[in-house]
Amino acid sequence: MSDASLKGKVAIITGGSRGIGHAIATLLAEHGAAVVVSGRDPERLQQAVRELEERGAAVHGMVADAVKREDADRLVEAAKERFGRLDILVNNAGIVDRFMPVGEVTDEVWSRVLAVNLTGPMLLSRAAMPHLIASKGVIVNVASVGGLFGARAGAAYVASKHGLIGLTKNIATTYAKDGVRAVAVAPGGVNTGIAIGGDPSARGYAALEKTLATNPRMGEACEIASVIAFLASSDASFVNGEVLVADGGWTAY
Repeated sequence: MSDASLKGKVAIITGGSRGIGHAIATLLAEHGAAVVVSGRDPERLQQAVRELEERGAAVHGMVADAVKREDADRLVEAAKERFGRLDILVNNAGIVDRFMPVGEVTDEVWSRVLAVNLTGPMLLSRAAMPHLIASKGVIVNVASVGGLFGARAGAAYVASKHGLIGLTKNIATTYAKDGVRAVAVAPGGVNTGIAIGGDPSARGYAALEKTLATNPRMGEACEIASVIAFLASSDASFVNGEVLVADGGWTAY
């Protein structure tokens, strides 16, 4: 990736206080972008911002729940007010569903997973779109191999990530004429320490387990961040509507 490909850009990263989101914010900042990071845990967010500042990043942190329209609007306004523009939106925040199949998933789990993983990215993309048109910017959605196959998670997660990929392609096709790109990354298993929120469904996990023998290894957050930084950069200016799988070859088997 060229040194100038992100310099002077302004990015919003949801779920930016930990895991893949924090790695994304760190790498974009290292390449010269100013970053607005959001999270729901004030203490964790404050720590993440402090770490970025110690690295010399231009960073602004905001406690926000991306499933709330008013918080999505505030995030976009914060980027404009603090840094004067918005070039990159990384919809990274996501939650899992304990591998619950359709016969077991609760209304609460279904609603929350779809809200965070799909409605949240839609709300932020909608709020950001006028500014991304102005900057000819890019949306990078963090999907999953669960959005391409059926046995990598439960019903709610798989449906949400399939939906997110569909949203990505729709944005790409309807805003390309305005110079806006939309792309998605589909990670495989990544060492992020994310908690699944309880015991996994035996039925759901059994479906996943059938695929695990073909997984060469787990990935690291920095490896996914590198892919996202490329897609967000001007080096990927001709990549639009694409889903880039980063899974170490797991789904190639």
